[in-house]
Amino acid sequence: MLNFIWIFLFLSAFVTASFKLLVLGDTQVFSELMTAMFSLSKTAFEISLGLSGVLALWMGIMKIGEHSGFIALLTRVLNPLFNRLMPDIPQNHPALGAITMNIAANMLGLDNAATPMGIKAMQEMQSINPHPDRASNAQILFLVLNTSSVTLFPVTIFAYRAQLGAANPTDVFIPILIATYVSTLAGLLAVAFVQKINLLDKVVLAYLGGLTALIIGLLSYFSSLDQVIMLEQSALLSNLVLFSLVAAFIAAAAYQRLNAYELFIEGAKQGFQTAVGIIPYLVAMLVAFGVFRASGALELLTGGIRLMVDFLQIDNRFIDGLPTALMKPFSGSGARAMMIDTMQSHGADSFAGRLASVVQGSTETTFYVLAVYFGAAGISNIRHAAVCGLIADFSGIMAAIFITYWFFG
Repeated sequence: MLNFIWIFLFLSAFVTASFKLLVLGDTQVFSELMTAMFSLSKTAFEISLGLSGVLALWMGIMKIGEHSGFIALLTRVLNPLFNRLMPDIPQNHPALGAITMNIAANMLGLDNAATPMGIKAMQEMQSINPHPDRASNAQILFLVLNTSSVTLFPVTIFAYRAQLGAANPTDVFIPILIATYVSTLAGLLAVAFVQKINLLDKVVLAYLGGLTALIIGLLSYFSSLDQVIMLEQSALLSNLVLFSLVAAFIAAAAYQRLNAYELFIEGAKQGFQTAVGIIPYLVAMLVAFGVFRASGALELLTGGIRLMVDFLQIDNRFIDGLPTALMKPFSGSGARAMMIDTMQSHGADSFAGRLASVVQGSTETTFYVLAVYFGAAGISNIRHAAVCGLIADFSGIMAAIFITYWFFG
């Protein structure tokens, strides 16, 4: 699937660029394609280089937590759920702790912390994968949940909206929570259908019910706060929870008379090696989508959707928010740039500006995560991971559109 998409992006870019050159007389289009290739290959390297410090930091912290037994304690809380969703992973395996930490970091909106934890989880699952070049069921479910993960505190989106003059930057908070919850549920259902996971199990239903209750509780509390207080408290809670975990890991290591410093260095070395290993995968995906966009194929796609919508006489205001939606599966930074561009062009409080914000918070970057996580584990056969991830993306985006019409239409 990933191979098909990668080839499609390059060949569609070539066909579009050839049409613009031969029919429209655009002599600069191939120059723009080559510029995009070189600039985005450089960008991919810079992302990996920037990620090396974050990976070294968090894999070092994870190593301390692993040896101190604290991650094992966190894992035991979720073991009943993991045993049913990921039966291939043995009880108390180190992968379960990394999965727990990754999901928690994503829910808190801490992307920089979530990525190294996710890579660690993928590598731990790879250690028990009987077919190393082929993604296991557990790896696929984890990746889809990661790409569609519920984000309870989308603080960065609020900050961008405030900078761009939104009267109430946090008015998209509840729509984002609903959209990202729909995305996660759709991803789980898609994987469960393919892998024949029983979601009607009492334990699974109890955990899902607990998560739903948590989201409803947070919605009730934060929606009642003033926007400034809401931003402050959500940011404080996110950072307090994460640093408290770091302090707990180190304190547990000290209590057990472990050499926390040496453990950190050992994990940090692994993090640096991982950052170097993902460079080829990032270059492949970022360059492919970059030439697709530079050729004008992305603009052609959105234009075709607009014509179809107009023909069906449907409200077409959502079209102006689609660039963010189309970019989101490929590049988080690219989607962020599209969101900012939409708010600058149409206004932060316009329908398109709000829609772009809700879309940005509804899902993660599927192909980025595919490239980074599976690349770090050396997996070439991703099986149904991309399809299920895209189902989650599509569901989240459609939910974002309907919810934005519901709240702001």
